Parts: sequence; structure tokens; C-alpha cells
Amino acid sequence: MTAGGTAAVGWSRLHPLSPVVRLGRGLLPLLVLGGLSSTQGHHNPATQEVIWIALAVFGVVFGVVHWLVTRWAFDGATLRIETGLLRRDAQQLPVARIQAVDLVQPFAARLLGLAELRIRVAGAKSAHHLSYLAEPVATDLRARLLAVHHGLDQSVPEPDEQPVAVIPTGRLLGAVLLSATTLGALVFVAALAVLSTVSTAAAAAVAGSLVVYLIGIGQGIWRRFNEQYQFTVALAPDGIRVRRGLLSTVSETIPVRRVQAVRQIEPLLWRAFGWCRLEVDLAGVPGHGRSGGGARLTKALLPVGPRHTATLLRQVVIGPIEPSLSGAPRRAHVKAPLSYHFLAAGHDRTMAVAVTGRVQRVSCWVPLEKAQSVRRVQGPVQRALQLATVHVDVAGRRVGAKFRDRAVDEADRLVEELAVLSRGARRRVSVDAGGGAAATPEASGGLVPATSPPVAAPGWFADPAGRHQARYFDGKDWTEHVADDGVTTVDRW
Repeated sequence: MTAGGTAAVGWSRLHPLSPVVRLGRGLLPLLVLGGLSSTQGHHNPATQEVIWIALAVFGVVFGVVHWLVTRWAFDGATLRIETGLLRRDAQQLPVARIQAVDLVQPFAARLLGLAELRIRVAGAKSAHHLSYLAEPVATDLRARLLAVHHGLDQSVPEPDEQPVAVIPTGRLLGAVLLSATTLGALVFVAALAVLSTVSTAAAAAVAGSLVVYLIGIGQGIWRRFNEQYQFTVALAPDGIRVRRGLLSTVSETIPVRRVQAVRQIEPLLWRAFGWCRLEVDLAGVPGHGRSGGGARLTKALLPVGPRHTATLLRQVVIGPIEPSLSGAPRRAHVKAPLSYHFLAAGHDRTMAVAVTGRVQRVSCWVPLEKAQSVRRVQGPVQRALQLATVHVDVAGRRVGAKFRDRAVDEADRLVEELAVLSRGARRRVSVDAGGGAAATPEASGGLVPATSPPVAAPGWFADPAGRHQARYFDGKDWTEHVADDGVTTVDRW
């Protein structure tokens, strides 16, 4: 105890090898710059060696100084991080305001058995970092932070999880190769081959630009494969856990309560294999870079997978509600001839659903209690056809339900109706959170028990075992009754 009667803070430092990891991460760009300068041959080799030695010494000194001036402590209620040499930065992160704690291991850190903690706090513009800790220390600290955040003793271990899906490497590679970016690159290569048969000079002139384009395409393909390699999804009481990565690995938890909307994307070539991509839009997700979960507010919950797995995950996030859909008026075919066959939308008292797309089908689900605004938009072509589009906006940036190209009278009715239903949905969530009879993801803190289904009402849902299209839930347990293509049978699982 200190003289003031408060408990002394037990400070700890980052791992002593942290400067090595920091230097290793910055070494590759320096090597590329050095290679470019050496090929140009504008500098004396002795001068280049001096420059390289100076940069290396500066990197080592900077890393060591950063390690010396950085310390952290956790007292059971607040995580403290202090850093800075000339300007001291003291951060206090209340555990109650922590939204997520991600475990990130860049390639150099994995080789040395280190890991980085990225702590996301409500109201902060960016994530807070502890780079780097020994992997057991980082895992233990993450478990303690999450336990205290959920009102448990920090000695309580991280709860068990229920695996849902692991993306096979072959499927991921196939999805990447069947993407529009890859197909575009193949078209350019084929065009260049045809051009070379017509004019060698013209082909040589285009080849330089094409090589730069293909390098960029190759980097994008590699980045996507590297980030989504062995993508694993599991359900746990604290949310949906995701682990992914080849060289650099990321372990993150997506709290269900922060999901604003869900989007399912079905590209044309993927539909032949029954594949789709499931994304969630999150509210207030700070972050840096791609490997840590992204600065964008949209996260992939399933990069590529079968529809029944996507359906199960969607039910976990927003429940099994599926409002009936209605198509757009026939005259909308004039404005949207390519996407008309996909245009559909519907809603009930809790959910708005919209289906759009041209070559690829995109379905969006928005819980009405998450709706931030409802607006009616009408362009000049729509005015001529007596059509309008109604947008149901959420806090995220990219996902929202669009009742596209609806009749004007229907659009006017939708604006009023959806606004009233949204207010009612928010009131119900507030009542439930205050101790009402019904439980909602908001009221329960977004917890999804790993050993129980996502909803309490009896009904048919996606089979959690993945062996059948649907399995019946009786309100307490999954039963033996399953269904495939409408045919019901009994599965002794």
C-alpha cells in the first residue's frame, strides 16, 4: 500500500526481444530501397554501406529506447500503458469500456514466440497496442481482461468455444482465383497475347504497364490468401471468435452486440459451387492495417463457404427471422435490366431485408433497432418511371438495406412504416435491457452460449453439425429431426 492508501501498481515491461521484431518488420522495405539504389549505381559502394549501417544503428537504438520507456500494468479494473521519451503518454483503459482484445502475431514475432495485444476501447479513435509480449503472457492477459469485462474474476479461464467452420485451403484458393480481379488479369494477358500477333511493337509498349498491373494483382491475391488462410470460426459466450493467417496470424472476437448489419455476397462463379461470403458491419471499430482486423468497419465472418454455414452464422448474429420478400414493379426492368431479376425486399417488425446485385447477388439484413435513419431517394430516371429507393442506414459505412426501385406510393409508405417500427424496436430493446421478460443480444451483452443454439423459440434452423440442411430445435435442445430439400427424417447424432 502507498501512503495515500491505494494499492501500488505492479508495472511490467514489454518482452526484451520487442526491438528485434520492430527492426525485422522495417527491414524488408529498407532492403527493397537498397536494392533499387544499388541497381541504379549512382552512389559510391562505401557510401551506401555507411548509410545502411547508420539506418541499422538508428533502428536498433529507436527500438531499445521504445522498450525502455514503455511499461504496462493491470490492477484488475484498469489497464495502464505508459510510453514516450520526450513527451510522456499515459493511457488508462477501463476494462468496462473494452470492446475487443485481439491477439496478433506478425511473422517475425511468431518466430520468436511473441505476440501483440490490440485493445479496442469504446470512444477511442484507434486501437491501443502492447507490442510485444511473450505469447503465454499475451494470452493470459487477454483472458484476464475479457473475464473482468464480463463481470468475472480475472482468474476465470477463457470459456470454451464451439467450432463452426474451417475454410479449406483448396476452397480459399479457388475462391481467390475465381474472383473478378483474377479474371480481369487473365483477360488482360489474353488481350496482350492477341495484340502481339497483330503488332509486336504495340504489344511491347503495352507490356510495361501490364507488368505493373499484374504485380499489383499478384500482391492483392497473395494478401488475401495470406490473411484468410486457415480461417476458423467458432462460437463462444463472449461472441464469435475468428482465427486466421499464414505468415501473420490474428485471433479476434467479434461481439454480437456490436453487429449493425449482415451482408451475404454470392458472386456469379461462386454460385456454381454453392459458395457465398458473409460480412458483418460493426459499430465503432478502431484499428490499424489489414492484419489486425482492418480500419474498415466491415469484417468477413465467412470469407467463402457453403450457404448453410452462412445461414447458421447469420442466425447466431441476428436470429432466425426471415421476412417474406417482394419483387420490384415490372417497370423497374427499364431502369435496371441486368439486376432486375435480383431486386427484392421485405420487412417485419424487427428486421429489414434487401436483395440487389447485377452479376453477383447481395443480400443485406438490418435489425430495425440498429437503424440510424430511413430515407427516400429518387433519381431523374426513377421520377420518370414513378419509382424510388428507400435506404435503411446503420452506423457502419458499407452495409445497409436498400428497397431499390419500389413504386412511389410504396416507398412513401415504407419510409413512415420503417421509421415507426425502428422506434418500436429500440424501445423494446431498452425495456429488455432494463429487466423485461424478453432477452435480446443487446440485453445479454451479445453473449451467445457455445453449447446452446442462437435462439430460444422452437423451429427449423441450419444444422449446427453441418450434416443436413436443417435441424429442429425444440426450445431447449437440438433434436434428431433433420430435413434436406424439404424431406424430413431422423438423424441419430
